[in-house]
Amino acid sequence: MLSERVELKINYKHIEINYAQHSKKPGDPPGDIVIYERFSSSTVIIVSDGLGSGIKANISATMAAARLIELIKRGFSIFDAVKSVVATMHDAKQKDLPYAVFTVVNILNDGVASILSYEMPPPVFIVNKYAAPLRERSFALGGDIVNEFECYLDENNALAVVSDGITQAGMGITNNYGWGIEGFCDYINKCLRAGERLDKIMQASLFEAKKACGGRFGDDTTAAFISCRRGNVINILTGPPANEGDDYKTVKKFLDADGIKVVCGSSTANMVARHLGLKLSVENKIVSNIEPPKYEIQGIDLVTEGAITLNQVYNIINEDPQNFTANTGVCTLHSLFAFADRVNFIVGRMKNEAHKDPVFLQLGVLGRTVIVPLIADKLKEKGKMITIEYI
Repeated sequence: MLSERVELKINYKHIEINYAQHSKKPGDPPGDIVIYERFSSSTVIIVSDGLGSGIKANISATMAAARLIELIKRGFSIFDAVKSVVATMHDAKQKDLPYAVFTVVNILNDGVASILSYEMPPPVFIVNKYAAPLRERSFALGGDIVNEFECYLDENNALAVVSDGITQAGMGITNNYGWGIEGFCDYINKCLRAGERLDKIMQASLFEAKKACGGRFGDDTTAAFISCRRGNVINILTGPPANEGDDYKTVKKFLDADGIKVVCGSSTANMVARHLGLKLSVENKIVSNIEPPKYEIQGIDLVTEGAITLNQVYNIINEDPQNFTANTGVCTLHSLFAFADRVNFIVGRMKNEAHKDPVFLQLGVLGRTVIVPLIADKLKEKGKMITIEYI
């Protein structure tokens, strides 16, 4: 498994992935697949193109992309994961088994990107309002030829990855050789000169490919545009560490982290206030299990009650934050989750005797080591990058 134990002090760049695609035949599932996974140190994007079109192609593309992601999750390097799947595809090509080609983009949190492409069009780099294909280095891997590309993503550039539905558009109809990667770049440059936004160009490129094919798509067609921006980072400390001797270094690590800082739990808040030499203030209002209390520590962005707050946030996590106007710890934390691109949890394992109270059991309140992973799964579904460190 990839380690989730990372240093929180980072210059995190959030990777934006947008794509547009269209099936060759209306109503059929696309034979191209775009999937991505956010890990603690990088974001991996895969564009896979199954042989043919329709359901068979969709299954082939999905199988290849899913296997690549699963290998990476299990700790394989990008290189070794690609090598394994290329070897499988090399055999499949000769035995009439499900076959797909693909491009794998791995972008580190600092913007350094490495790309491995197996029989796919070269990626296009867009910088200073100019698009051009990246230069490749070709080598044998897994019994076939793989192309490698490198680039650096910052807030002023972007990367485009397409299937051959784009590059072969119009082949034998409006152009003997199809649109080609150069034609695609020329189209992007024309749109950029006209002041078009990248998301508009992405959508429009599909219809330009359709036009080149005489008014209907000649193949499953996909254009994925990848960009980055400075990420919104939330750091949440909940629960003191199992070993009281680790209190100081835990608080220090939390305070040194870049981003918004949230403390969940009265014991945790007392620990932080004590090490800061500050007073912990409690809001002066009637509280209940429906509206747990908020606290205040100078320099900390949000301080809330612990388990009940986390459980209630989980219960409403899929709701639109604009639906909540109350100034409670639950609503504020919910809004912060919606705002965040990356959430770093530091979860203390110190036993809390209060959680043995029958009231907690009657209300179904889950302890922090149980509820935090559940919240993390929901946030991952929303495209957030999540890390959890247990102490």
